[in-house]
Amino acid sequence: MKFTVRDIAQIIHARIEGNPDLEISGFSKIDDGKPNTLSFLANPLYTQYIYSTLASAVIVSNDFVPEKELNLTLLRVENPYVAFATLLEKYQQMKASKTGISPLAFIASSACLGQDVYIGEFAFIGENVVLGDRVKIYPGVYIGDDTTIGDDTVIFAGVRIYYLTQIGKHCTIHSGVVISADGFGFAPQGDDYRKVAQIGNVIIEDHVEIGANTTIDRATLGSTIIRKGVKLDNLIQVAHNVEIGENTVIAAQTGISGSTRIGRNCMIGGQVGIIGHITIADEVKVAAQSGIGASITEKGAIVQGSPAFEYKQYQRAYVHFRKLHELYRRINELEARLKKMESDKNISDTK
Repeated sequence: MKFTVRDIAQIIHARIEGNPDLEISGFSKIDDGKPNTLSFLANPLYTQYIYSTLASAVIVSNDFVPEKELNLTLLRVENPYVAFATLLEKYQQMKASKTGISPLAFIASSACLGQDVYIGEFAFIGENVVLGDRVKIYPGVYIGDDTTIGDDTVIFAGVRIYYLTQIGKHCTIHSGVVISADGFGFAPQGDDYRKVAQIGNVIIEDHVEIGANTTIDRATLGSTIIRKGVKLDNLIQVAHNVEIGENTVIAAQTGISGSTRIGRNCMIGGQVGIIGHITIADEVKVAAQSGIGASITEKGAIVQGSPAFEYKQYQRAYVHFRKLHELYRRINELEARLKKMESDKNISDTK
């Protein structure tokens, strides 16, 4: 696909300095620019590359002042990073503008399909499934009975969605995701464990994005709930009856145990472990590889470590932790000197 600089400027409301009729056929990084591509300059550390890049056009801020002559076209905007992100989103939407239903898909007769849906090869759509307008179901997706999916949601190849799941509008679910598998519920019974039936469901609200191979378990009773605007990275485990508040973002390999409530606008780093049946307040930030073993009740708290505590205290404590070996050596030396002094004193007293 090709666009002129003028077309691009209209989308991001940019002011053009250079050739508005220049054709752009792709995107590139400013430090690895290629002819006929568009790049952007948002980080001042990369300013040096604008003078050597081969990109034909670059998005810059309104206040950018070049120190040398430039042989490229500039598009000036308020926020270059946001403008570039907007373009990438538009580009992706155009590439993913699939419609139509493959004859190789299975669709139950009781399913209800909206307008302009796309259903790819070997997708399975179960009984009483409801798909909104412009929903895209890529090849090999399984959607269980009585599931509803809102308008403009995209389900990529290989996703498995069990029965009774509710998914909102404008969601993106990447390949390998499993939604509404049984929660981990087993009751001890003598030397064995009795499975506790998981009869709840999963509710995913609007504008949620779920990364590849993430799993979200159905509730034992009630619902596991992912609130509006949540962004989940790849390889995350969300256990039964968990609730994640609006606009919270969680990085890869985090595990959240059952019945935990996470607040709004939280930021949780990668490889964080969170025990069950606790509450995390709104706007909390959890550093990567932390272990959360108790509720965090302070709004906006920033924690680190395992078990996690206030991050500035953690960083001070870590300075001492790194010196433990040296402290241990010095203590051994002091003890040896003390023993020698005591020994010398004892010898002196006996004379």
